[in-house]
Amino acid sequence: MTSTKKTWWRPVAIVVMIMAWLAISGVGGSTFGKLGSVQENDAAAFLPASAESTEAAALHQEFVPSDTIPGLFVVDGIANDSDIGDVEAFAKEAGETPIEGDPEDRTVNDILVAPPTVVPSEDGEAVLVAFNLGAEKFSENIGEETLGEAFASTVRDVWTEQDLDLNGYLTGPVGLTADLVAAFAGIDGILLLVALAVVLIILLIVYRSPVLPFAVLMTAMIALTAAIIAVYAMANADIITLNGQSQGIMFILVVGATTDYALLLVARYREELQRHQSPYEAMSVAWRRSLAPIAASAGTVVLGLLVLLLSDLKSNASLGPAGAIGIVAAFVAALTLLPALLLIGGKHARGVFWPKRPVYTGDSSDDEDSIEAVEKRAGVWGRVSRAVDARPRRTWIGAGAVLLLMSAGLFGLKADGLGSSDVFTGEVESTTGFDVLEAHFDAGQSSPIRVFVPEADADEALEAVQGVDGVTAAYPLTESVAQGAPPMGGGEPPIVVDGMVEIDAVTEVASASAEATDTVQAVRDAVHPISDQALVGGEAAENLDTKLTTDRDITVIIPVILLVIFVVLMILLRAILTPLLIVLANILSFAAALGLSSVLFNTVFGFPGMDPATPLLGFVFLVALGVDYSIFLMSRAREESLKHGTREGVRRALAVTGGVITSAGIVLAATFAALGVIPLIFLAQIAVIVGLGVLIDTLIVRSLLVPGLVSDIGRASWWPWQRSIEN
Repeated sequence: MTSTKKTWWRPVAIVVMIMAWLAISGVGGSTFGKLGSVQENDAAAFLPASAESTEAAALHQEFVPSDTIPGLFVVDGIANDSDIGDVEAFAKEAGETPIEGDPEDRTVNDILVAPPTVVPSEDGEAVLVAFNLGAEKFSENIGEETLGEAFASTVRDVWTEQDLDLNGYLTGPVGLTADLVAAFAGIDGILLLVALAVVLIILLIVYRSPVLPFAVLMTAMIALTAAIIAVYAMANADIITLNGQSQGIMFILVVGATTDYALLLVARYREELQRHQSPYEAMSVAWRRSLAPIAASAGTVVLGLLVLLLSDLKSNASLGPAGAIGIVAAFVAALTLLPALLLIGGKHARGVFWPKRPVYTGDSSDDEDSIEAVEKRAGVWGRVSRAVDARPRRTWIGAGAVLLLMSAGLFGLKADGLGSSDVFTGEVESTTGFDVLEAHFDAGQSSPIRVFVPEADADEALEAVQGVDGVTAAYPLTESVAQGAPPMGGGEPPIVVDGMVEIDAVTEVASASAEATDTVQAVRDAVHPISDQALVGGEAAENLDTKLTTDRDITVIIPVILLVIFVVLMILLRAILTPLLIVLANILSFAAALGLSSVLFNTVFGFPGMDPATPLLGFVFLVALGVDYSIFLMSRAREESLKHGTREGVRRALAVTGGVITSAGIVLAATFAALGVIPLIFLAQIAVIVGLGVLIDTLIVRSLLVPGLVSDIGRASWWPWQRSIEN
C-alpha cells in the first residue's frame, strides 16, 4: 500500500506531460505553414545601416522617391519584324492581365510605374520587355505571397499562353526573387519529409524495433512545432529577420538534435533497465546521468548560435536566435516528452524496445563489470577501444595526420562569393534569362552602379567612373533619365540633392553576377580618393558589402565561439587541458571537412564558388555540434576515470558510447544531407560541409584522436583538478 501511495502520481504525471506537449503541438501545427509569410529573402534587408550600399540606397530614395524593381522579360530567337510584333502583343496583353490572387483585381499595368517597354537588341536577335514595378507594391502582401511574386506568375503564364516559337525568360530582381521563393517552397514539405524519412530508416536499423523510432520522431516533430511558435511570433513582431535559409537550417537542427539527445538518453535507459527492475527507477537513473552531457551539448550549440547575434549581417544574426530556440525546444522535449512516451506502459514499459526487450539481470558481479566483459558486450567498439588503449600515441598521431591531409584541400577553396544569379544548383528561368541578357544587351543597364558625389566633384568623378574596366557607360542622373528616358547627353543639368549628384554606371555584366562586384570595388577605388563623401551603391554593391560584412563577422565570431565552447567544456569536465585538446581537435576537424568539401565542390559538383558566409556558418555548426560527440565521450570517461583511472576510464567510455555516438553522428549527418533537396548552392554546400564534418568528428576525432591523446597524456589530462582521478 505504501508503495502505491508513493508512486500513484507517476502515471498521472506522464499523462499530464504528454497532454501538455500535444496541446503545444496543436497550436504549433496551425502556425506551421505560416513561416513563409514572415520571411525576407532580399539581400538588401540583411545589410547593416552602416554599409556603404545601404547609405547609398537611402540617398537614392531622395533622388527618385518612387523607386522601381525591374522585371526583365528577355526573348531570344528573334528572326524578323513579325517576331518583334508578337513580343509587343505579349507585352500589351501582359500589362492588361489581372494579377493572379490579387483581392483588388489590379492588372499588371496598375502596379507598374510606366507601361512595359519593348527594346530590341542591337544584333536583332533578342528583345527585352522591361516591367518596372513600384518598390512598395513589389513587397505588398496579398494572402500568403507578395504582389511581386504574383506578378511573376501572371507574366510567365501569359507568355506560356502565347504559344510562340520563341524562348522567353523572366529575369532581373523580380524573376530571381520568384525563383528563390519557389526553391524555398520545399522547406515546409519535401525537406522535412526527406529528413524524417532518413532518420526513421536509420533509427529502425539502430533500434531494430518498430515502436521506439516513432516515439523519437514524434518527440522531434512536437519539439519543432514548439520552436515554430516562438520563431513565428518573433519574426512577426520584427524582433528577428527570418529568411528561407534560416528556416530550413532550423528545421534540420531541431530534428537532428532531438534525435541525438534521444539516442543518448535511450542508450543509457537501456543500460539501466538491466540493473533496475522498475522502468521508473531505470529512467530516473538514466535521466540524471544523461542530463549533464545533454545539457552541455545543447548549451554549446545554443551559445554558439547566439554568438551569431554579433554578426553585422542580419541573415546570420537572425539564424542565431531561431536556431537557439530550436535547440532549446529539442533539449526540453528530449528530456520531458520522450521519457513520458517511454514510460507510458508503466511496468510494461520495456515493450517499447520490442522485440529485443532489455532483461533485468540484477546487480552485476565483478566479472560482468570487468573491462573485458564491457568490451565483449560492446562488440566492434570494444575492439576499437582495446586497440586505441594499446597504442594511444600512434593512434592520435595517425588520426591527426589523416586530418591534416584532408585539410590540404583548403588551398583550392573559392570563398570569394557568388553572384545573385549563381545561387541555384541547377538551371532556372531567371539564371537562363541572365545569360541571354548578357549575350545581347548591356546586362547592367537595368540595375546600374549608383555613385553619389558632391556637385563640385561630379565631372571628375564621371570621368573616373567612365575609365573603370567593366563599365560600358556612365552618366549623371537627370530629370528625364529619372522618368525612364534614355540618357541623351547634352545640356540637361543633373538632379542635385543637398549638394550631391548621382552618377549611374552601366556594367558589361549583369549586376547579379560575381564579376560585377569586382567592378564595384574598382569604381569605389576610383571615386573615394576624389571625395570622402562619395558613396557607391546598387545591387552589385550590396553583394560586395555582404562579402565585406561577412569577412568582418568571421574575425569576431569565430574566436568568441571557441572561447564559449572552451568554458562550457571546462565547467563540465572540471579540467583545463582536456577541454583545450578537444577545442584544438575540433578546429582541425573543421579544417579537414572544409578542405575535403572544397575538393568535392571544385571537381565533382562544379560549383562556381562559395558564399563567404558558408565557411562561417559551417564552422558554427561543426564546432558547436561536433564537440557534442567529444562531450558525450569525455563526460562518460570522467565518470569511469573516477573509479578506474584515466586509461581504463577512456577505454570503457569509448567501448560503451561507441555505438550510440556513431549512430547519433550518422543521423545528424544524414539529416543535414537532406538540405541538398533544396536547389540552392548555399544549402547544398552547408549540407556537404556539416555532413562530412560530423562523420569526421564521429569516426576520427571522437573515436581515435581525442581518446588517443587523453590516454597518452594520462591523469594529467584532467589538470589542474586531477587529484580526484585514480592513477
